[in-house]
Amino acid sequence: MRTTKWESTSRNQTIERGRLIGLKLQAGTKIALIGTLGSGKTTFVKGLGLGLGVTDEREVKSPTFVIFHIYKGRIPLYHFDLYRFHESTNIEDIGLDEFIDDPNAISVVEWADRIPRISKQADIVIELSKRGETGRTIRMKERGR
Repeated sequence: MRTTKWESTSRNQTIERGRLIGLKLQAGTKIALIGTLGSGKTTFVKGLGLGLGVTDEREVKSPTFVIFHIYKGRIPLYHFDLYRFHESTNIEDIGLDEFIDDPNAISVVEWADRIPRISKQADIVIELSKRGETGRTIRMKERGR
């Protein structure tokens, strides 16, 4: 597993880091996002979306209340938020596994640590943590595919 770390001093830098990573992603990639409330998970996904060809970062919104958004780009981006889920939640029972495992899309799961199986199966685990008001530390762990 390869680990890379970046320091971001602004929202725009966090978006740009996501965009640069999004440019390199291949269909079938599963990404687990881990971080506390306000750590920049959705902001980072805005950048991933731009890198995948979503034309306007404002389209990318937190799916906390709807659980799941789909964005169209060069590769579809499936964006999940498991904040309201618990370890005992069976994602198969609600059909999320079919989307998360789609080989033709990129799946990004916020709060992936709520359901450990998702974090363990992710190709990339990204941890975001706050540094002051606008700063963020972004750690990316890549597993071989």
